[in-house]
Amino acid sequence: MTERELGRWRLLEEFQRRLAQAERSHPLLSTWVDAQRRVSHADYLSLFLFGLLNPVVGTMRGLCEASHQARVQREVCTRPISLGSFSEAQAVIEPRLLAQVFAELSEEVREPDARAGADERHWLVQDGSLFDALPRMHWALWRRQYGVAQAQVRLHLTLDLAQETPCRAAVTAGKTCERAVWQKQWRRGDAYVGDRYFGEDYRLFWKMQQQGVAFVVRLRDEAVIEVEKDLALSAAEQQLGVVRAAQARLGSRPHYRSLPVRVVWVKTPQCTLTLVTNLASAELSAGDVALLYKERWRIEVFFRWVKCLLGCRHWFAHSSRGVTVQLYLALIAALLLQLYTGQRPNRRMMESIRFYLLGMSSLEDLQNALARQRAHLAARKKKTAR
Repeated sequence: MTERELGRWRLLEEFQRRLAQAERSHPLLSTWVDAQRRVSHADYLSLFLFGLLNPVVGTMRGLCEASHQARVQREVCTRPISLGSFSEAQAVIEPRLLAQVFAELSEEVREPDARAGADERHWLVQDGSLFDALPRMHWALWRRQYGVAQAQVRLHLTLDLAQETPCRAAVTAGKTCERAVWQKQWRRGDAYVGDRYFGEDYRLFWKMQQQGVAFVVRLRDEAVIEVEKDLALSAAEQQLGVVRAAQARLGSRPHYRSLPVRVVWVKTPQCTLTLVTNLASAELSAGDVALLYKERWRIEVFFRWVKCLLGCRHWFAHSSRGVTVQLYLALIAALLLQLYTGQRPNRRMMESIRFYLLGMSSLEDLQNALARQRAHLAARKKKTAR
């Protein structure tokens, strides 16, 4: 796809087309075909997505006011939507519909990477991020901090490391255990990189091994490690900061004892990282373990991008279902932008796209701006590689 296809709200047209395809396998609730309902689910979701992409509208009231404009009715939603209709729709929309659109888009964006060999592992990064919720969002109440009730929403995300593309997601209240959600997302043959939180339960490693899931996970500094055999390190591995590698078991009690694993200690300017994997040295060297974990930060960058550039700091809906819809739409918007521009747009690219959508720049200006940013990113990447 080219920049030219960004014109005339083609992102929304593409979303509506994919939404219609998803309906074939996920029938809508009967309320959407009721003769008294004038707003369709496509109108509601398209207006919702429009709010995430638009640089001006930031509230539900603003979205509903925008729906009265002729061009918005012509290209986004077919009719004006009242505050009551917009608010009520979140209770009857089916998030599974958006989950399917998200999954299909993710597969399409990641398709070029299918050229990797069948025996080559496809590495994923797993993590969660918290989004502040309003006090009236009681379903998201988590804890009391300094005497104040704290409500947060958690997005559990799996990121494809090769293309920095989200591929699996779940939305829950902030207090939900990330490891419990992670187990539901496993698939045989997966390979995961995870932070310290995912290395707290050693029994989890047994389950991953039994299900054919590989992992590289960081351990907490206080982890009990029973070294069984030290492993030799090459000069290249030492240059990558690896100071020690060993076959070991984790845990001080038999009930919590881990399966035999390989532990790799990596020295960084700030601290020494303790990493653990269930893969043998022949399949994944200690240096590769260090390099893989170093790339885990990419999921943190993605979370920041979603929060800062896609306007997910303000909720258009307050119910658990409405929040799930908003976060899925944000991920869908990210994938659509990546599909159209060939990469996840940075801040400058997003500004250029929004200037064009506002009518402040021409299509030629947009094409030139995106080309300049691609050239700039390529030059910086080349300089970093040196």
